[in-house]
Amino acid sequence: MRKLNPIILLIVISAMIACNSKNQKIKLQTGDILFREAVSSKLSKAIDEVTQTDSATHFSHMGIVEIVNGKPTVLHAGTEEGSCRVSIEKFANPNGDSAQVVIYRLKPEFQESIPAAIEKAKNMLGKPYNFSYVLSDSAHYCSEFVYRAFEDDSIFEMNPMTFIDPETGRFQKTWVNYYQKLGIEIPEGQPGCNPNGMAASEKLIKLGNLNKFYGD
Repeated sequence: MRKLNPIILLIVISAMIACNSKNQKIKLQTGDILFREAVSSKLSKAIDEVTQTDSATHFSHMGIVEIVNGKPTVLHAGTEEGSCRVSIEKFANPNGDSAQVVIYRLKPEFQESIPAAIEKAKNMLGKPYNFSYVLSDSAHYCSEFVYRAFEDDSIFEMNPMTFIDPETGRFQKTWVNYYQKLGIEIPEGQPGCNPNGMAASEKLIKLGNLNKFYGD
C-alpha cells in the first residue's frame, strides 16, 4: 500500500480541522458582553483615545446580550435612542457602517450575576443617553448602563475619568469643544467607566470576534 507523503498528509489534516472549526460556532449566551470598536465619528474616536489600557483595545461602545425567542438581542445605551434593545445586526452596523465587535463572557464563578443584571438592564430601558458622562440615575451612557446592570454584584469598578490626550498631556480638543457646547466643565477626575477599561476586567473571558460566532 502506497504511503502518503507526510507533507501532503499534514495539509489534508489541517484542512479538515479548519473546515470543522469553521462549521462549529459557539452560540451567544444571555449575559455575554459585546464591545464595539471605534467607528468614524469624532466622539467615538475621542472616547477611544483617552481610555486606552495596557491590553491595547480600541473599544468605544458596549452592550449586553439577551437571547429572546432563540435570537440574540443587545441591551445598550446609544446616543440616538438612549437605553434600548436592538437587534444584533443594528448593534454591529451603527448608521450602516460595519464595525468590529468582540464578544466577552463572564467567568464561570460570576455567571450567577447574570439573571439579576438582565432584569436591572431591562428596567433601565427607555432612559435617555447621558451626554455629560457625569453619573446620573435618570440617564446613562453605554458603559455606565452595563456597569449599573451588574452593580449589585460589583462585577465592574468605577475609576477617575480623564479627558486628557496621553500624547500631549492636555485636554483633547474634541472634548474641550464638546463640553463647551454642553455649557459645563470637563468632569476630569470624577468617577466613571469606559469600554476599554471594562474589557480589561479579570472577571471576563475574551471569546473572539462576533462574526466567528454569529452569521455565515
